Amino acid sequence: MGVTLTINGRKRVVEAEADKPLLWVLREDLDMPGTKFGCGAGLCGACTVHLDGEAIRSCQTPIADAAGKSVTTIEGVGADPVGKRVQNAWIALDVPQCGYCQAGQIMSATALLRQTPKPSAEDIDGWMSGNICRCATYLRIRAAIRQAAGLPAEIADAGNAFGEASA
Repeated sequence: MGVTLTINGRKRVVEAEADKPLLWVLREDLDMPGTKFGCGAGLCGACTVHLDGEAIRSCQTPIADAAGKSVTTIEGVGADPVGKRVQNAWIALDVPQCGYCQAGQIMSATALLRQTPKPSAEDIDGWMSGNICRCATYLRIRAAIRQAAGLPAEIADAGNAFGEASA
């Protein structure tokens, strides 16, 4: 079945079964490996992309649900001024450790800042709580989001980032 969608501003037609997850269309059919497979159940956030501006889990989104819509991936988020600020903050604060989850983290952070341009620590923790970082760079992620929002980065935050249990 031919599905038409716009990916990072470019109209694309993809031949795929209607129930094929958007994640696999991006990675396999369109050779866009930036969106990562994490858990396959929509729980970790590694596969986060934007569908008509909303952060969604691409591993749980059938391609049919994306038909006629606009998809933004990590490869295209930098074309958006908010996405570019987030990417620049990630680089400036050296957020990634292994980096595997970071595409999804950046996509979620960009969606947050579009909705809440000056988020509180609680806003950040609540919004980002569905994104798992196995390297636990949560404090740097929070600091980068704050920097991208034009707020003090506060890397040495004593708070418990993203609701994670204390060690």
